[in-house]
Amino acid sequence: MADATLDSVPALPAAADEMPLRRVIAFVAMVFGMFMAFVDIQIVSASLSEIQAGLSASADEISWVQTAYLIAEIVMIPLSGTLSRIVSTRVLFSVSAAGFTLASFLASTATDMNQMIVYRALQGFIGGGMIPSVFAVAFTIFPPSRRAMISAIVGLVATLAPTIGPTAGGFLSNTFSWHWLFLVNIVPGILVAVTTWFLIDFDKPELSLMKKFDWWGLAAMAAFLGSLEYVLEEGPTHDWFNDQNVMIFSVVMVTGAIVFFWRALRVEFPVVDLSAFSNINFAFGSVFSFVLGIGLYGLTYLFPLYLGRIQGFDSLMIGETLFVSGLAMFVTAPFAGALTRRMDLRVMLMIGFLGVAASAWSTTLMTPEWQFQELLVPQILRGVFMMFCMVPINTLALGTLSPQRLKSASGLFNLTRNLGGAVGLAIINTLLINRTALHQERLAEHINWANGAAVDQINNMAASDTLHGLDGVAAATRQMLNLVMQQAYMLSFIDVFLLLAILFAGLGLFALVMKKPAPMAQGAGGH
Repeated sequence: MADATLDSVPALPAAADEMPLRRVIAFVAMVFGMFMAFVDIQIVSASLSEIQAGLSASADEISWVQTAYLIAEIVMIPLSGTLSRIVSTRVLFSVSAAGFTLASFLASTATDMNQMIVYRALQGFIGGGMIPSVFAVAFTIFPPSRRAMISAIVGLVATLAPTIGPTAGGFLSNTFSWHWLFLVNIVPGILVAVTTWFLIDFDKPELSLMKKFDWWGLAAMAAFLGSLEYVLEEGPTHDWFNDQNVMIFSVVMVTGAIVFFWRALRVEFPVVDLSAFSNINFAFGSVFSFVLGIGLYGLTYLFPLYLGRIQGFDSLMIGETLFVSGLAMFVTAPFAGALTRRMDLRVMLMIGFLGVAASAWSTTLMTPEWQFQELLVPQILRGVFMMFCMVPINTLALGTLSPQRLKSASGLFNLTRNLGGAVGLAIINTLLINRTALHQERLAEHINWANGAAVDQINNMAASDTLHGLDGVAAATRQMLNLVMQQAYMLSFIDVFLLLAILFAGLGLFALVMKKPAPMAQGAGGH
């Protein structure tokens, strides 16, 4: 581990309060590139049925449109810190933007699932190089007095993009076709690639490090993280270790993890520098980022699932309903950024976690009739307090690190959020499957001829169906089974929302464990 004194090295002289215009423009372009990479995680989620029809894919295959992207991206994110040191931020980011744009175009031309999986994997892997660079640059090129607002902007993009992804995707696929989910990246991607190539001048390449590059560590990390993502994605729907493929990838995951961590701690120039975890703020911040990933991706997944499964909404209607939380984030971002100068960041983080917990708890009162109006307040609460989490957590976790550690630490920090999302979705899917089966079994126990209320309900349904010329008893029985299934789904959603509320409330109380960073106006993030 590196010496702790490294973390006291200032990122910039305190007097450097002015930013050259070219750097501001370059950073804006980087933020937009990161926005595209984040949006593309979720942009297909509300339009999978359209892609499935267009590619003649099966229900099992279509999930790989997202899985391929996530597996590839989760490998690149921690690697990007090392690559940016070797080739420079300029080369890594501009090449990533260009490659992401090309992969987006290729994805729009896919004619079968095999092509789509390859192109989505390319898109995720190359796009993953744009995400951590923005976080690292935000804490190295900007003076301390500007970092509150910059952190708010970066936090807004990181939380807002996955939230509005389904909305944008639903609009594009309904208005045009699913191909535009990918074609929409072309023009912005070219502009980002060109702008960053000519304007980024933040650092110089260290090509000599290529001789020390740990290729075995890279292979082990790819095996570890790629297999982990596969197991988490496929495990819930394939009964976990009872599936042969899940078992095989689990063995690969464990083997890759052992080799990766052994080499990361032993070689001179590891593919990922883990020394940032010696900083208590970064260590706790990574835990909070992991939980934030569970909430960010988990809640973004649960609401569309509820609206589609219970309410029968199409992708556009789901997107319109979920837009509220994105709007709340957008409105809250400037306020949250300004508040970081006036409030203890740890207290702000605690308020954010407790607020997200309150949002999740409020949805435990839901009924099958809940639609836009009933979901309005929970979504506003989620949007507002997600920003209260994201803005301070970035500064608390990364703001006390030295420039030498920021690049690798930024990749690790973003990895924890994505891993949180992957682990959270796996747990949520498993809980939904198991709790739905349990509730269905318990509810079915009460649907028998000894239950007067159930008999009266079936008779009323049967009389109504008979008037419409149907086999009354048979139709009523089917209706009752559908009601039981709907109620079982409903109760399983409530169980998951309750567990998320408990998780966020519990973690929020630990925010005060972190060290309070130096005031923004007094230093560059040392402590």
